[in-house]
Amino acid sequence: MDIRFAKKEDAAALIEFNQAMALETEGKTLDAAILQVGVAAVFQTEDKGFYVVAEEAGKIAGGLMVTFEWSDWRARWFWWIQSVYILPEARGRKIYSRLYEFVKNEARARANVCGIRLYVEKENRHAQKVYEKLGMESSHYLMYEETLLKKPNFCKRNPALRKGFVF
Repeated sequence: MDIRFAKKEDAAALIEFNQAMALETEGKTLDAAILQVGVAAVFQTEDKGFYVVAEEAGKIAGGLMVTFEWSDWRARWFWWIQSVYILPEARGRKIYSRLYEFVKNEARARANVCGIRLYVEKENRHAQKVYEKLGMESSHYLMYEETLLKKPNFCKRNPALRKGFVF
C-alpha cells in the first residue's frame, strides 16, 4: 500500500469517492460536473488544499482532502481533513490510519501547522472511535452553517469555470 499526495490523474477516483461518500453518509447525489470543477481546482492552486490517496496494485483504495484555516490566535494553520472515503472492500485494513499518519507527519514537518481538525456526522460512531484511537479528541465547539448556494448549477451559468478541466 502506497500512501502519497494525489496527482491530477487521480481526479476521477476522487470524484467517484465524493459521490459515493455523499450517497452513503447523507443520501445525497452530487453533480459530477460540479465535482469535476471542485476537484480540479484543488490541483490548480495550492492555497485550496491537497489530496492524499492510498494506492494498491495501481488502484486508489481511499483518499482524503486537506484544507487550511488560519488561526490568528496561534499565528499558525489548522489543517482540516475532509472528503474521507475508503472503498468498501478495503475497509477494516487501517487505510484511514495510514492516511492520517501521512497527513500528521507532513503537518509536523512544517513549522506553521498548529493542529489537525475534521468534522464527522453525529451518528457516525464508528468513525468517531477511529479518530479517537488515532489521538484526536472531540472539540468543545459546535459547527453552524448557512448554505448560500441553494442550487449548485454554477457550471451551467458560467461555462468558463469548466475551461481547463479535462477528465
